[in-house]
Amino acid sequence: MDNQKKPQTRRSLKRKLEQEFEQDKADRCKVPFVVESRRDHPDLLRDVRFHVDLLISTVSSFSEADRAAAKRSTHFLSDLAKNEDIVDLIVECDAVPALVKHLQTPPTLKEGDPKSFEYEVEKSSAFALGLLAVKPEHQQLIVDAGALPYLVNLLKRHKDGCTSRAVNGVIRRAADAITNLAHENAAIKTRTRIEGGIPPLVELLEHHDIKVQRAAAGALRTLAFKNDENKNQIVECNALPTLILMLCSEDASIHYEAVGVIGNLVHSSPNIKKQVLLAGALQPVIGLLSTRCLESQREAALLIGQFAAADSDCKVHIVQRGAVPPLIKMLQSSDVQLKEMSAFALGRLAQDTHNQAGIVQSGGIVPLLSLLDSKNGPLQHNSAFALYGLADNEDNVVQLIKTGGAQKLQEGEFIVQPTKDCVTKTLKRLEEKIHGRVLNHLLYLMRIAAKAVQRRVALALAHLCAPDDRKTIFVDNNGLELLLGLLESTNSKQQQDGSTALYKLATKGTSLSSTDAAPLSPTPQVVYFCWWSILRMFLQLHWNSFSNIGFYRCTCKLLGAFPL
Repeated sequence: MDNQKKPQTRRSLKRKLEQEFEQDKADRCKVPFVVESRRDHPDLLRDVRFHVDLLISTVSSFSEADRAAAKRSTHFLSDLAKNEDIVDLIVECDAVPALVKHLQTPPTLKEGDPKSFEYEVEKSSAFALGLLAVKPEHQQLIVDAGALPYLVNLLKRHKDGCTSRAVNGVIRRAADAITNLAHENAAIKTRTRIEGGIPPLVELLEHHDIKVQRAAAGALRTLAFKNDENKNQIVECNALPTLILMLCSEDASIHYEAVGVIGNLVHSSPNIKKQVLLAGALQPVIGLLSTRCLESQREAALLIGQFAAADSDCKVHIVQRGAVPPLIKMLQSSDVQLKEMSAFALGRLAQDTHNQAGIVQSGGIVPLLSLLDSKNGPLQHNSAFALYGLADNEDNVVQLIKTGGAQKLQEGEFIVQPTKDCVTKTLKRLEEKIHGRVLNHLLYLMRIAAKAVQRRVALALAHLCAPDDRKTIFVDNNGLELLLGLLESTNSKQQQDGSTALYKLATKGTSLSSTDAAPLSPTPQVVYFCWWSILRMFLQLHWNSFSNIGFYRCTCKLLGAFPL
């Protein structure tokens, strides 16, 4: 989800670089310079300038002594750049040009000649520049200093036939630096392609070192985001087969980056989406819905939603291959973004008639209804949209009403207007489907179901039934008795629900005079509506159908509930 939570993404990029740096550090000699965050500013400024000057003075020398000095200075600056408060000071001391010049690799030595600090200086320089590029305002400065051609050249170091740990390290750092330079920067993404950065990155997806694979995938993921030319070149370089294999990796960091690359490739690109599906991505992506890695789960759910877009013909295939159960399980996660992406995917899948029934049969209604109470706007909207799709299927209407969905939709507090509009359309959809076999099923539940279900059905029908069906529901099938029973409840919420339903029923299909109108605002306790409006409803429900005893009982209950 590259387009969400940008500050958090920035922090995660930096954290990733720092964690890998610390791991490398444990395996090499410690740098004799210790950076203390509480050092006085003049001392810090002096030290930074000293190391920048040292880098400048050693840029043309590849002697062992100068390489050792340059290594210490690049390590010092990279350690210091971990503190974002000091990054600006490092840049102001002209560290960028000096670090860029040290991205150049030493001249090729004869076979057997010792290699002084093989790629250590280049690796630390790339690492430091990657940390400086975490701040967007420094990205273009680094590129203008000529960093990209050198970084692209470092990506190709494995072609020299060397597969040492040092070579793998410098390749990884170069890929990470490109990731940070191009992050949310359209011009640098394009410049990276022009400089020839995409082909070597695609080739590195098949590198034997997992860390290199991950770094290359991370760079491709960034370069593909909202850049059609980059997307096309990545696909043309035959990246899809390898990316799909990476989806099946047991290493969470590998399949997370791979699913991220594929997600960015298919975003707003229908042709690439077709190619991804033809290449066999669907089943591995569905498999990631059940991984323990939350980040991969989120990306996989988002990608399933993209596969199931309106222009896609694979909605049914997604459900048949087992995507629904893990998506429904995600709805109950404690991770808000995971629930949001899952509801998004289910909403897209619910645009197909057969999928609508399948989602409900798998238990999707209750968790979706519960998410309507969320205070997160996108999550609430995605859940409402999924329920709107489910309500299109007659087989689901009874289940929605049986579980209290109609009341939940009527009483919910919705954050944004599109969600309110969606809920209104869902209720209208339910209203239009309450006839024929749906109505017969609801009437059956009113006769034989548990009392709580009977009341939910009666309450929903009072709001949603057609005026011509009132007599059948509330006189012939005792719906009125159920609503009146709520008025005798000791629960104030049930009393309010009952009185509201009775008033709705009394006014459905009629226009009241000003003397009959209900109060505009409810009392703080139970909403007491005018009892004569409800008596009028009885007379409208075909007077001759009342038995003397039944009419007497109903009238007594009403007079007791609504005293003059």
